[in-house]
Amino acid sequence: MGNKRKRNGPHRVLRMKKVLTILVSTLLVLILLLTAIAAKVLYDVKETTEEAYEPLARTQKLKTVDLKQQEPFSVLLLGVDTGSLGRSEQGRSDTIMVATVNPEKEKTVLVSLPRDTYAEIVGHNTMDKINHAYAFGGTAMTIATVEKLLDIPINYYVSINMKGIESLVDAVGDIEVSNPFAFSYEETEFPKGSQRLDGSNALKYVRMRYDDPEGDYGRQARQRQVIAGIMKQALSIKGISRYQEILTSLGSTIKTDISFSDLEIVARKYRSAFSTIESDQAKGEGFMQDEISYQRLSPEELARVQQLLKAELTTGT
Repeated sequence: MGNKRKRNGPHRVLRMKKVLTILVSTLLVLILLLTAIAAKVLYDVKETTEEAYEPLARTQKLKTVDLKQQEPFSVLLLGVDTGSLGRSEQGRSDTIMVATVNPEKEKTVLVSLPRDTYAEIVGHNTMDKINHAYAFGGTAMTIATVEKLLDIPINYYVSINMKGIESLVDAVGDIEVSNPFAFSYEETEFPKGSQRLDGSNALKYVRMRYDDPEGDYGRQARQRQVIAGIMKQALSIKGISRYQEILTSLGSTIKTDISFSDLEIVARKYRSAFSTIESDQAKGEGFMQDEISYQRLSPEELARVQQLLKAELTTGT
């Protein structure tokens, strides 16, 4: 059993990286549905949002944001390794991103944190991989840990489990991607060039890493393609007409502390912030400790990421 767990470990990591493609799409699809369709849809969005709504007991006082005044806000986006292959345990947050949403600058910025980032786990009195915070103390401990590392407030969170990507892509309809090179993954061929993917193949498309000449960076580029594909479909007439399928796919797979009333405000006042989406990656340096591999953010890299996020959470610049 021990050897089997070791063999499956890297594949589990690959499975988790795919959730990058839907964490942002979760917010955007809900916002699009709120702004694009009628009262009946609004009622259904409310039901879905209430099903997903899960406020947290924060370990530190939450810094509130005035959405009515269009203040920029931050969202912690988590992909957790439950919900697939029969998993129901707490798991770890193997995809960790911070999104800043700034309507004044008319853009959203996404910053990915390496799952193996060596960080202080706030509330656990230890230094460990940042994704272990979720296993130790769930979303609340993860938020506190990320806030401490990046020296910024986290206003909201959205988490999604392993069940999400297939159902969401299938709900909006097959998405179009442009594959930069031909490859085979899990008995599926992906030729070079433009092609349409259903949910199952979209999941495979973003999971493959080892055959990509650019490694994680190449995979992240494919993940961004899938985000764009999901959004294009959600904006289309076909996507809107299938809103109930989209809502069904979201309701059972996400948790968030964004209330329906806050989501309504974001839909009305923040739509311009989603017109441009920029991405960034915190890059660590690998090291070994007690035969375990970690990623350490250099002081310069950590300062760069902190300054980037703080600038995006500032108005009047």
